[in-house]
Amino acid sequence: MAQNRVKQLREALLMSKAELARKAGVSPLTVDRIERGAACRMATMRKIILALGLPLEEKEKVFPGGDD
Repeated sequence: MAQNRVKQLREALLMSKAELARKAGVSPLTVDRIERGAACRMATMRKIILALGLPLEEKEKVFPGGDD
Protein backbone atom coordinates (compact mmCIF):
# COMPACT_ATOMS: atom_id res chain seq x y z
CA MET A 1 0.00 0.00 0.00
CA ALA A 2 1.23 3.49 -0.86
CA GLN A 3 2.24 5.65 2.06
CA ASN A 4 -0.30 8.36 2.83
CA ARG A 5 0.50 11.98 3.64
CA VAL A 6 -1.70 12.38 6.73
CA LYS A 7 1.20 13.01 9.13
CA GLN A 8 2.90 15.47 6.78
CA LEU A 9 -0.29 17.47 6.25
CA ARG A 10 -1.25 17.34 9.94
CA GLU A 11 2.16 18.62 11.00
CA ALA A 12 2.05 21.37 8.36
CA LEU A 13 -1.17 22.55 10.02
CA LEU A 14 0.53 22.41 13.46
CA MET A 15 -2.17 19.97 14.55
CA SER A 16 -1.67 17.23 17.12
CA LYS A 17 -2.81 13.66 16.52
CA ALA A 18 -5.39 14.13 19.27
CA GLU A 19 -6.72 17.29 17.62
CA LEU A 20 -7.02 15.60 14.22
CA ALA A 21 -8.71 12.61 15.83
CA ARG A 22 -11.20 14.87 17.61
CA LYS A 23 -12.00 16.83 14.42
CA ALA A 24 -12.38 13.64 12.40
CA GLY A 25 -14.43 11.83 15.02
CA VAL A 26 -12.00 8.91 15.25
CA SER A 27 -9.67 7.70 18.00
CA PRO A 28 -6.06 8.96 18.29
CA LEU A 29 -5.02 5.31 17.90
CA THR A 30 -6.77 5.23 14.53
CA VAL A 31 -4.90 8.37 13.43
CA ASP A 32 -1.63 6.79 14.59
CA ARG A 33 -2.30 3.60 12.64
CA ILE A 34 -3.23 5.50 9.48
CA GLU A 35 -0.09 7.64 9.74
CA ARG A 36 1.96 4.45 9.93
CA GLY A 37 0.41 3.27 6.67
CA ALA A 38 -2.33 0.94 7.87
CA ALA A 39 -5.35 0.55 5.61
CA CYS A 40 -8.58 2.23 6.67
CA ARG A 41 -12.17 2.33 5.53
CA MET A 42 -13.32 4.84 2.93
CA ALA A 43 -15.55 6.51 5.54
CA THR A 44 -12.51 7.04 7.79
CA MET A 45 -10.52 8.45 4.87
CA ARG A 46 -13.33 10.94 4.22
CA LYS A 47 -13.36 12.04 7.86
CA ILE A 48 -9.57 12.54 7.87
CA ILE A 49 -9.58 14.50 4.60
CA LEU A 50 -12.32 16.83 5.81
CA ALA A 51 -10.70 17.24 9.24
CA LEU A 52 -7.52 18.37 7.47
CA GLY A 53 -9.59 21.11 5.86
CA LEU A 54 -9.49 19.68 2.35
CA PRO A 55 -12.38 19.00 -0.02
CA LEU A 56 -13.01 15.34 -0.82
CA GLU A 57 -11.95 16.02 -4.43
CA GLU A 58 -8.39 16.43 -3.13
CA LYS A 59 -8.26 12.88 -1.76
CA GLU A 60 -5.09 12.19 -3.78
CA LYS A 61 -3.20 14.85 -1.78
CA VAL A 62 -3.79 12.83 1.38
CA PHE A 63 -4.10 9.24 0.16
CA PRO A 64 -2.12 9.00 -3.12
CA GLY A 65 -2.39 6.01 -5.42
CA GLY A 66 -6.15 5.58 -5.32
CA ASP A 67 -8.40 4.63 -8.19
CA ASP A 68 -7.07 6.77 -11.03
